Parts: sequence; C-alpha cells; structure tokens
Amino acid sequence: MDKAVTPAPTVGKTIELIDINRIMHDIPHRYPFLMLDRVVDLVLDTSAVGIKNVSVNENFFIGHFPNHPVMPGVLIVESMAQTAAVLVVETLGPDAAGKLVYFMSIEGAKFRRPVVPGDQLRIHIVKQRNRGNVWRFHAVARVDGVAVAEATYSAMIRDRALPA
Repeated sequence: MDKAVTPAPTVGKTIELIDINRIMHDIPHRYPFLMLDRVVDLVLDTSAVGIKNVSVNENFFIGHFPNHPVMPGVLIVESMAQTAAVLVVETLGPDAAGKLVYFMSIEGAKFRRPVVPGDQLRIHIVKQRNRGNVWRFHAVARVDGVAVAEATYSAMIRDRALPA
C-alpha cells in the first residue's frame, strides 16, 4: 500500500492567522517563555508578523523593574525568534512541527524605546535567506506603528534530542 505523502507548502502562500494553539503545535515554547500570542499575515518562505500582547501580569515584570515595569530587550528579541520559528515550521510543513530553532547569531540589535504593560508588539519578520537548515532573518518590533527594537539574526533548525 502506498504511503500518503504530504505535499510541500506553496511558497508565497499567505496564511492570515495562526492562533495560539497552532503556535504551540509549531514550536515547543510554553509559559512562562512563550513570547507570542498569534501570527498574522504569514507568507510562506518570506515573512510574518507576530503579535505579543504585553500584560502587567508577565512574570518578568516582578524584577524588571519593580515600580517601573519594562519588558527586557532580550525577551523582545526572543519574541522575534519565536515568530521566525513559526515562519520556518509553517514553510517546511507538518514534518517540521515541534523541531527546535536555535539562535546562531544576533547582529545589529537596537532598542529604541521601552516596551511597557499595555503595549502590543507587532513583530515584522523578513527572511533574508536560508541554506539547508540555517536561516537568516531581519526583524523590527513596533508598538503603535513606531519601531521599538530591531535585529538581524541567524538560526538553525534541528530535531529534538530524544530523552536518554
């Protein structure tokens, strides 16, 4: 009997909305380190926009900074990476779900203004290139249309190591 083959996604196909359940299917991150609430306007193999609703209830605000809550820049970059990971998995198709996407480099990171509770990050990701399992992206995070952070980074997609 022939085995069913999943067709490769159509490059350039647009997915208008990826909800939290599909994000958690695509990437292994979970609370308190899931830094993405939804992905909109994903164009396979090209770009995506991630949404992170920043709430005062985030656990990192307890210590960053008491009485003056600011989202840590490294977590904004992590939100960028998770958006890119969803783009990679959606582009590669069902066989890539749950794989791990590891940072290899982060370049030119700039933080333009603090992100505070009540802000909604819109993380604009553009794939610059990929060779094999290594992908390169440029990202700009915006609040109310104003750039608050940006970075260029490379990541490698790998299978999860099986428990010993």
